[in-house]
Amino acid sequence: MGDRPTGYGPEVSSEEKPGGESMLTVVVALVANALLALAKSVAALLTGSAAMVAEAAHSWADTGNEVFLVVAERRGSRPRDEEHPRGYGRSTYIWSLVAAFGLFSAGAMVSVWHGITDLLHEPHEGGSTFVVNYVVLGIGLVLEGTSFVQATRQVRGAARRFDTHPLRYVDKTSNPTVRAIFLEDLAALIGIGLALAGIALHQLTGEPAYDAAASIAIGLLLAVVAVFLMRRNMEYLLGEALSPALRADVLRRMLDHPQVDRITYLHVEYVGPQRLFVVAAVDLVGDDSESHLAVRLRQVEADIETDELIEDAILTLAPPDEPALHP
Repeated sequence: MGDRPTGYGPEVSSEEKPGGESMLTVVVALVANALLALAKSVAALLTGSAAMVAEAAHSWADTGNEVFLVVAERRGSRPRDEEHPRGYGRSTYIWSLVAAFGLFSAGAMVSVWHGITDLLHEPHEGGSTFVVNYVVLGIGLVLEGTSFVQATRQVRGAARRFDTHPLRYVDKTSNPTVRAIFLEDLAALIGIGLALAGIALHQLTGEPAYDAAASIAIGLLLAVVAVFLMRRNMEYLLGEALSPALRADVLRRMLDHPQVDRITYLHVEYVGPQRLFVVAAVDLVGDDSESHLAVRLRQVEADIETDELIEDAILTLAPPDEPALHP
């Protein structure tokens, strides 16, 4: 933070930021899913496979989701202004929520509906066109695998910095873009496996119900992922609590400021991915007059807000009889 001593400022600020590696992850996923959506749609038209229709719907839903995630990244990274003194970070959760709902409606519901329809009616037999499905799904494994590798690399790097398991990081991270891309890519790879299994069983047994069952399974998989993503975005919009470790780290780093003697009250909340709003009651060092204290208090606020983790900070003077907080 500006002129603060070395070491002041939460180390957690090293997590990925909108516009950086997160945007690269989104772009890679967007390109992969757009190409796959076209290929799977053509294959579905040629073969009539219910599983391939589900996979096409899956890829089109993912492509639309990535567009929303690009909007989320760009809107959420806008600097704060007079109309939004705590920045635009929460818009990231709003657009990510829209993306998750799109995955549920355009991906899960279409896949389940089409699978059930094929079970109730005589589905396409497939014939010699099975090879088309295998080729397209093989290409899908390569493209989705490439996107998943990029997402996994970002998740593992961030999890390593936070000394936590990658899957726990995916669940707890305040970055909805990373969570969405990782889980959507993972679901895409599992979906391709389900589609391959359903189509292969259809070919081996001559029973098209396996193909339809794969479509339903893919839809249910997407529904689980979509509901989880919607729930996590809603929790951050409502006010996700900081982990005790992160709250203690923020308190510790604030106490490291040379002008802060003690802190008696601390409120911290997320206002965006890796962006915090801090309210604290502090006791400054020294025994200045009230006018000088006010100036120093504003300077400490300004110091705190220069940290890339802190979007806004409001400090008040702590009453002398209140106990101090400790990390």
